[in-house]
Amino acid sequence: MKIVILDGYTLNPGDLSWTPIEELGELVVYDRTPPEQVILRAADAEIVLTNKTVLSRSAIEQLHRLRYIGVLATGYNIVNVEAARDRGIPVTNVPMYATQSVAQAVFAHLLNLTHHTGEHAQGVRAGRWSACEDFCYWDWPLVDLAGLTMGVVGFGRIGQAVARIALAFQMHVLAHDTDKEIKKNLPEGVRWADLETLFRQSDVVSLHCPLTAENERLVNAKRLALMKPTAFLINTSRGGLIDEAALADALNSEQIAGAGLDVLSVEPPPADHPLLGARNCYITPHQAWATKAARERLLQTAAENIRAFLAGKPQNVVNL
Repeated sequence: MKIVILDGYTLNPGDLSWTPIEELGELVVYDRTPPEQVILRAADAEIVLTNKTVLSRSAIEQLHRLRYIGVLATGYNIVNVEAARDRGIPVTNVPMYATQSVAQAVFAHLLNLTHHTGEHAQGVRAGRWSACEDFCYWDWPLVDLAGLTMGVVGFGRIGQAVARIALAFQMHVLAHDTDKEIKKNLPEGVRWADLETLFRQSDVVSLHCPLTAENERLVNAKRLALMKPTAFLINTSRGGLIDEAALADALNSEQIAGAGLDVLSVEPPPADHPLLGARNCYITPHQAWATKAARERLLQTAAENIRAFLAGKPQNVVNL
Protein backbone atom coordinates (compact mmCIF):
# COMPACT_ATOMS: atom_id res chain seq x y z
CA MET A 1 0.00 0.00 0.00
CA LYS A 2 1.74 3.17 -1.17
CA ILE A 3 0.86 6.41 0.60
CA VAL A 4 1.92 9.78 -0.83
CA ILE A 5 1.72 13.05 1.08
CA LEU A 6 1.85 15.88 -1.46
CA ASP A 7 2.56 18.79 0.90
CA GLY A 8 3.63 17.67 4.34
CA TYR A 9 5.83 20.57 5.42
CA THR A 10 3.24 22.85 7.01
CA LEU A 11 1.85 19.99 9.10
CA ASN A 12 5.28 18.65 10.01
CA PRO A 13 8.27 20.93 9.44
CA GLY A 14 10.38 18.48 11.40
CA ASP A 15 9.06 18.57 14.95
CA LEU A 16 6.60 15.65 14.62
CA SER A 17 6.94 11.99 13.68
CA TRP A 18 5.27 10.46 10.63
CA THR A 19 5.30 7.05 12.38
CA PRO A 20 1.49 6.74 12.82
CA ILE A 21 1.12 6.91 9.01
CA GLU A 22 4.35 5.06 8.18
CA GLU A 23 2.98 2.06 10.04
CA LEU A 24 0.13 1.78 7.53
CA GLY A 25 2.08 1.47 4.28
CA GLU A 26 5.01 2.59 2.15
CA LEU A 27 5.12 6.33 2.81
CA VAL A 28 6.58 9.02 0.56
CA VAL A 29 6.41 12.61 1.84
CA TYR A 30 6.94 15.70 -0.30
CA ASP A 31 7.31 19.05 1.44
CA ARG A 32 5.49 20.80 -1.41
CA THR A 33 4.15 19.75 -4.80
CA PRO A 34 3.65 22.20 -7.68
CA PRO A 35 0.50 21.62 -9.76
CA GLU A 36 2.40 20.22 -12.72
CA GLN A 37 3.97 17.51 -10.52
CA VAL A 38 0.81 16.16 -8.85
CA ILE A 39 0.08 13.35 -11.32
CA LEU A 40 3.72 12.27 -11.60
CA ARG A 41 4.26 12.09 -7.84
CA ALA A 42 0.94 10.37 -7.06
CA ALA A 43 0.86 8.10 -10.10
CA ASP A 44 1.37 4.80 -8.27
CA ALA A 45 -0.22 5.78 -4.95
CA GLU A 46 -3.34 4.11 -3.62
CA ILE A 47 -3.64 6.66 -0.83
CA VAL A 48 -2.96 10.37 -1.35
CA LEU A 49 -2.90 12.93 1.43
CA THR A 50 -3.00 16.66 0.74
CA ASN A 51 -3.30 19.85 2.72
CA LYS A 52 -3.46 22.70 0.19
CA THR A 53 -2.28 20.99 -3.01
CA VAL A 54 -5.23 20.88 -5.39
CA LEU A 55 -6.59 17.54 -6.59
CA SER A 56 -8.65 18.50 -9.64
CA ARG A 57 -11.09 16.33 -11.58
CA SER A 58 -8.45 15.86 -14.26
CA ALA A 59 -5.87 14.70 -11.73
CA ILE A 60 -8.26 12.32 -9.99
CA GLU A 61 -9.31 10.77 -13.31
CA GLN A 62 -5.66 10.18 -14.28
CA LEU A 63 -4.61 8.58 -10.97
CA HIS A 64 -5.75 5.07 -11.85
CA ARG A 65 -4.49 3.34 -8.69
CA LEU A 66 -6.03 5.90 -6.36
CA ARG A 67 -8.41 4.44 -3.75
CA TYR A 68 -8.50 7.07 -1.00
CA ILE A 69 -7.91 10.82 -0.53
CA GLY A 70 -7.20 12.26 2.89
CA VAL A 71 -7.26 16.02 3.47
CA LEU A 72 -4.85 17.12 6.19
CA ALA A 73 -7.21 19.88 7.28
CA THR A 74 -10.88 20.50 8.05
CA GLY A 75 -11.68 22.39 4.83
CA TYR A 76 -11.65 20.19 1.73
CA ASN A 77 -12.42 22.60 -1.11
CA ILE A 78 -9.03 21.82 -2.69
CA VAL A 79 -10.32 18.37 -3.71
CA ASN A 80 -12.88 17.85 -6.46
CA VAL A 81 -15.10 15.72 -4.23
CA GLU A 82 -17.61 15.03 -7.02
CA ALA A 83 -14.90 13.55 -9.24
CA ALA A 84 -13.77 11.35 -6.35
CA ARG A 85 -17.39 10.28 -5.69
CA ASP A 86 -17.81 9.36 -9.36
CA ARG A 87 -14.96 6.89 -8.95
CA GLY A 88 -16.09 5.64 -5.54
CA ILE A 89 -13.07 7.19 -3.84
CA PRO A 90 -13.76 8.42 -0.29
CA VAL A 91 -12.44 11.83 0.67
CA THR A 92 -11.87 12.37 4.39
CA ASN A 93 -11.03 15.43 6.44
CA VAL A 94 -9.85 16.07 10.00
CA PRO A 95 -12.46 17.91 12.06
CA MET A 96 -12.04 19.33 15.56
CA TYR A 97 -8.25 19.09 15.84
CA ALA A 98 -7.67 22.87 16.10
CA THR A 99 -10.78 24.09 17.91
CA GLN A 100 -8.99 25.40 20.99
CA SER A 101 -5.96 26.63 19.06
CA VAL A 102 -8.08 28.76 16.73
CA ALA A 103 -10.23 30.09 19.58
CA GLN A 104 -7.03 31.05 21.39
CA ALA A 105 -5.80 32.88 18.28
CA VAL A 106 -9.03 34.89 18.13
CA PHE A 107 -8.26 36.33 21.53
CA ALA A 108 -4.58 36.79 20.73
CA HIS A 109 -5.75 39.12 17.96
CA LEU A 110 -8.41 40.76 20.08
CA LEU A 111 -6.10 41.40 23.02
CA ASN A 112 -3.51 42.82 20.64
CA LEU A 113 -6.11 45.22 19.24
CA THR A 114 -7.25 46.29 22.70
CA HIS A 115 -3.81 46.58 24.35
CA HIS A 116 -1.15 46.73 21.58
CA THR A 117 1.09 44.80 23.95
CA GLY A 118 3.79 43.99 21.41
CA GLU A 119 4.11 47.56 20.16
CA HIS A 120 4.25 48.98 23.68
CA ALA A 121 6.90 46.41 24.58
CA GLN A 122 8.92 47.43 21.51
CA GLY A 123 8.67 51.06 22.62
CA VAL A 124 10.07 50.13 26.03
CA ARG A 125 12.91 48.21 24.40
CA ALA A 126 13.63 51.27 22.25
CA GLY A 127 13.99 53.45 25.35
CA ARG A 128 10.61 55.22 25.33
CA TRP A 129 9.79 54.35 28.95
CA SER A 130 13.26 55.15 30.23
CA ALA A 131 12.96 58.63 28.71
CA CYS A 132 9.36 59.14 29.88
CA GLU A 133 8.55 61.99 32.31
CA ASP A 134 5.74 59.94 33.86
CA PHE A 135 5.62 56.49 35.43
CA CYS A 136 3.58 55.13 32.50
CA TYR A 137 2.44 55.90 28.97
CA TRP A 138 0.30 54.42 26.21
CA ASP A 139 0.13 55.18 22.52
CA TRP A 140 -3.33 53.73 21.80
CA PRO A 141 -6.57 53.66 23.78
CA LEU A 142 -6.65 50.68 26.17
CA VAL A 143 -9.97 48.84 25.99
CA ASP A 144 -11.74 46.65 28.58
CA LEU A 145 -13.42 43.56 27.16
CA ALA A 146 -15.84 43.21 30.08
CA GLY A 147 -19.23 44.56 29.08
CA LEU A 148 -18.50 44.60 25.34
CA THR A 149 -20.51 42.52 22.87
CA MET A 150 -18.89 39.75 20.84
CA GLY A 151 -20.77 38.77 17.67
CA VAL A 152 -19.92 35.24 16.50
CA VAL A 153 -20.83 34.49 12.88
CA GLY A 154 -20.83 30.72 12.48
CA PHE A 155 -21.62 28.91 15.71
CA GLY A 156 -20.08 25.51 15.21
CA ARG A 157 -17.39 24.00 17.43
CA ILE A 158 -14.92 26.87 17.07
CA GLY A 159 -17.57 29.58 17.31
CA GLN A 160 -18.89 28.00 20.50
CA ALA A 161 -15.37 27.78 21.95
CA VAL A 162 -14.88 31.49 21.19
CA ALA A 163 -18.19 32.27 22.90
CA ARG A 164 -17.12 30.41 26.06
CA ILE A 165 -13.93 32.45 26.28
CA ALA A 166 -15.84 35.68 25.63
CA LEU A 167 -18.23 34.87 28.46
CA ALA A 168 -15.25 34.23 30.74
CA PHE A 169 -14.09 37.77 29.91
CA GLN A 170 -17.59 38.93 30.97
CA MET A 171 -18.53 39.90 27.43
CA HIS A 172 -22.03 39.66 26.02
CA VAL A 173 -22.32 37.20 23.12
CA LEU A 174 -24.50 37.31 20.00
CA ALA A 175 -24.51 34.31 17.66
CA HIS A 176 -25.58 33.69 14.08
CA ASP A 177 -25.59 30.44 12.15
CA THR A 178 -27.61 29.03 9.26
CA ASP A 179 -28.18 25.75 11.15
CA LYS A 180 -31.65 25.86 12.73
CA GLU A 181 -30.74 23.19 15.29
CA ILE A 182 -27.89 25.34 16.59
CA LYS A 183 -30.27 28.26 16.88
CA LYS A 184 -32.64 26.18 19.03
CA ASN A 185 -29.89 24.99 21.38
CA LEU A 186 -27.83 28.05 22.25
CA PRO A 187 -25.79 27.82 25.45
CA GLU A 188 -26.64 29.94 28.45
CA GLY A 189 -25.48 33.53 28.08
CA VAL A 190 -25.62 33.55 24.27
CA ARG A 191 -28.36 35.39 22.34
CA TRP A 192 -29.38 34.78 18.72
CA ALA A 193 -29.19 37.68 16.24
CA ASP A 194 -29.75 38.16 12.54
CA LEU A 195 -26.71 39.40 10.64
CA GLU A 196 -27.79 43.03 10.50
CA THR A 197 -28.42 43.16 14.25
CA LEU A 198 -25.16 41.36 14.98
CA PHE A 199 -23.07 43.75 12.90
CA ARG A 200 -24.84 46.80 14.34
CA GLN A 201 -24.63 45.83 18.00
CA SER A 202 -21.30 44.02 18.27
CA ASP A 203 -18.10 45.62 19.51
CA VAL A 204 -16.22 42.65 18.07
CA VAL A 205 -17.32 40.51 15.11
CA SER A 206 -15.54 37.15 14.81
CA LEU A 207 -16.02 34.96 11.71
CA HIS A 208 -16.20 31.15 11.96
CA CYS A 209 -17.84 29.97 8.71
CA PRO A 210 -16.81 27.59 5.98
CA LEU A 211 -16.52 29.46 2.68
CA THR A 212 -19.46 28.75 0.35
CA ALA A 213 -20.89 30.34 -2.75
CA GLU A 214 -23.65 31.80 -0.57
CA ASN A 215 -21.42 33.55 1.98
CA GLU A 216 -18.49 34.66 -0.18
CA ARG A 217 -17.75 38.33 0.71
CA LEU A 218 -20.29 38.13 3.52
CA VAL A 219 -18.43 41.06 5.08
CA ASN A 220 -18.87 43.70 2.40
CA ALA A 221 -19.08 47.49 2.29
CA LYS A 222 -22.74 47.42 3.31
CA ARG A 223 -22.14 45.32 6.42
CA LEU A 224 -18.99 47.19 7.38
CA ALA A 225 -21.06 50.38 7.29
CA LEU A 226 -23.34 48.86 9.95
CA MET A 227 -20.48 48.43 12.42
CA LYS A 228 -19.60 50.84 15.21
CA PRO A 229 -16.56 53.07 14.59
CA THR A 230 -15.07 51.53 17.75
CA ALA A 231 -15.64 47.93 16.60
CA PHE A 232 -13.09 45.29 15.64
CA LEU A 233 -13.32 42.53 13.01
CA ILE A 234 -11.58 39.18 13.57
CA ASN A 235 -11.25 36.49 10.88
CA THR A 236 -9.58 33.15 11.58
CA SER A 237 -11.86 31.26 9.18
CA ARG A 238 -11.56 31.87 5.42
CA GLY A 239 -10.28 34.97 3.66
CA GLY A 240 -12.99 34.86 1.01
CA LEU A 241 -15.61 35.74 3.62
CA ILE A 242 -14.42 39.36 3.41
CA ASP A 243 -14.43 41.90 0.60
CA GLU A 244 -10.83 42.85 1.31
CA ALA A 245 -10.80 46.11 -0.64
CA ALA A 246 -13.91 47.23 1.23
CA LEU A 247 -12.31 46.33 4.56
CA ALA A 248 -9.16 48.28 3.69
CA ASP A 249 -11.32 51.30 2.87
CA ALA A 250 -13.26 50.93 6.13
CA LEU A 251 -10.05 50.77 8.16
CA ASN A 252 -8.29 53.63 6.40
CA SER A 253 -11.35 55.88 6.70
CA GLU A 254 -11.73 54.94 10.40
CA GLN A 255 -15.16 53.52 9.70
CA ILE A 256 -14.18 50.69 12.07
CA ALA A 257 -11.44 50.64 14.68
CA GLY A 258 -9.29 47.70 13.59
CA ALA A 259 -9.02 44.16 12.27
CA GLY A 260 -7.17 41.00 13.22
CA LEU A 261 -6.86 38.48 10.38
CA ASP A 262 -5.24 35.08 10.13
CA VAL A 263 -6.51 34.36 6.62
CA LEU A 264 -6.68 36.15 3.28
CA SER A 265 -8.39 35.28 0.00
CA VAL A 266 -5.02 34.65 -1.68
CA GLU A 267 -2.29 32.98 0.36
CA PRO A 268 0.49 34.02 0.37
CA PRO A 269 -0.84 37.50 -0.48
CA PRO A 270 0.65 39.64 -3.27
CA ALA A 271 2.95 42.39 -2.06
CA ASP A 272 0.43 45.05 -3.08
CA HIS A 273 -2.50 43.52 -1.19
CA PRO A 274 -4.65 46.41 0.12
CA LEU A 275 -4.80 45.09 3.68
CA LEU A 276 -1.04 44.77 4.18
CA GLY A 277 -0.74 48.52 4.72
CA ALA A 278 -4.22 49.26 6.07
CA ARG A 279 -4.61 51.26 9.28
CA ASN A 280 -4.71 49.19 12.48
CA CYS A 281 -4.86 45.92 10.57
CA TYR A 282 -2.86 43.01 12.00
CA ILE A 283 -2.39 39.95 9.81
CA THR A 284 -0.85 36.65 10.87
CA PRO A 285 0.19 34.04 8.24
CA HIS A 286 -2.64 31.48 8.52
CA GLN A 287 -1.16 29.85 11.61
CA ALA A 288 -4.03 29.89 14.11
CA TRP A 289 -4.38 26.13 13.55
CA ALA A 290 -0.70 25.32 13.89
CA THR A 291 0.12 24.84 17.57
CA LYS A 292 2.20 21.70 18.02
CA ALA A 293 -0.56 20.04 20.03
CA ALA A 294 -3.11 20.73 17.27
CA ARG A 295 -0.78 19.40 14.57
CA GLU A 296 -0.17 16.26 16.60
CA ARG A 297 -3.94 15.73 16.84
CA LEU A 298 -4.28 16.32 13.09
CA LEU A 299 -1.58 13.79 12.20
CA GLN A 300 -2.99 11.18 14.58
CA THR A 301 -6.54 11.59 13.24
CA ALA A 302 -5.29 11.41 9.64
CA ALA A 303 -3.70 8.06 10.50
CA GLU A 304 -6.90 6.89 12.22
CA ASN A 305 -8.88 7.86 9.11
CA ILE A 306 -6.63 5.68 6.94
CA ARG A 307 -6.80 2.80 9.41
CA ALA A 308 -10.60 2.98 9.43
CA PHE A 309 -10.67 2.97 5.61
CA LEU A 310 -8.40 -0.07 5.44
CA ALA A 311 -10.70 -1.83 7.92
CA GLY A 312 -13.67 -1.18 5.68
CA LYS A 313 -15.27 1.34 8.04
CA PRO A 314 -14.23 4.76 6.71
CA GLN A 315 -14.77 7.75 9.01
CA ASN A 316 -14.88 11.52 8.52
CA VAL A 317 -15.92 10.99 4.90
CA VAL A 318 -17.11 14.20 3.23
CA ASN A 319 -18.22 12.97 -0.22
CA LEU A 320 -20.00 9.61 0.04
